[in-house]
Amino acid sequence: MGLAATVSNLSVDLLRFLKAAMRSRSSLVAENLFLRKQLAFYEEHEVKPRRLTDAARIALVFWSHWFEWKQALTIVQPETLIRWHRRGFKLFWRWKSKPGRPRLPRNLRELIAQMAKENPTWGQGRVASELSLKLGIYVSPRTVRAYWPSEPDRRCRRTSSQHWRTFVRNHARSIIACDFLVAVMARFRVLYVLLVMEVGTRKILLCNVTAHPSATWTLQQFREALPGDHACKFLIHDRDSIFSASLDRELESFGLRVLRTPVRAPQANAYCERLVGTLRRECLDFLIPLSENHLRMMLQEWVRHYNQGRPHLSLGPGIPADTADSNKERAIRQLRTRARHRLPAHCEIRARPILGGLHHEYYLEKIAA
Repeated sequence: MGLAATVSNLSVDLLRFLKAAMRSRSSLVAENLFLRKQLAFYEEHEVKPRRLTDAARIALVFWSHWFEWKQALTIVQPETLIRWHRRGFKLFWRWKSKPGRPRLPRNLRELIAQMAKENPTWGQGRVASELSLKLGIYVSPRTVRAYWPSEPDRRCRRTSSQHWRTFVRNHARSIIACDFLVAVMARFRVLYVLLVMEVGTRKILLCNVTAHPSATWTLQQFREALPGDHACKFLIHDRDSIFSASLDRELESFGLRVLRTPVRAPQANAYCERLVGTLRRECLDFLIPLSENHLRMMLQEWVRHYNQGRPHLSLGPGIPADTADSNKERAIRQLRTRARHRLPAHCEIRARPILGGLHHEYYLEKIAA
């Protein structure tokens, strides 16, 4: 019989006990005498009792604490009841004395796994030291090893190197990334758009259109995008056939180290991939280019808005380019007060339409007194 049935039987017996406790003493004595007569009848006729269930045994041990059970036993011997009690105590002590130390709290176990995933060069001793010295959580390296994430998780593999995203963040100021995307014309002609961006500032260095992309045309675009005194050290691009080995050798003469992304790993060029998606969501998805010049003109206007007027959350928020064209706007910003929900005095809000009103740029303009 299962644990649920045992608990159910005990509950029923408890309700019967409470109900009997509210009865008069004379009725309880009479019922007790009647039950004893019934047991004497069974003994006289040698009626063999059925084997007790586990629930009945537990119930007998429980109710034996409430009366002189030695005088009432007829179907079991005192030694049998004592043996049941000892067996029950062994089970109770086994449950109470669980082997090993108690587990760490769940939030601490998750913290150990998080530290292991975020720091691939750390070992268990380093994690234990970090917890004790910085957070005041004293655990041994052996305890940390008990909650160490499994190795099949690629993020948890121990390595002497660093994650790709860590390398990109540490060198963002000196990294540029590029990628191609396609735009479909009104007559279903396909044009190719080359994007070159500076990862650290999110600034678009170049955006140009061609119907026949080649390594020679791409190299010329890099000559126009990068000045002679540029500070860029790395260039990220995918393994498209346009980026040939000869193109990479020419780019290395610019002082760039070319980093090819792994096969089928667009996340390795995540910043430029995100820029491609932004260009589609904010410009190309709402336009039908009529010609190559029309597409180039629309892209130039959107790039100007992206570099000089569009806030970027990854920058704080901030604006990628801080050019002379925004000097007037910077002067207006200085007029803002510290009040969070109040406009500065003697100023009013102006709106500048972008792409025919698809987007707008808002700024403050001082009103003449």
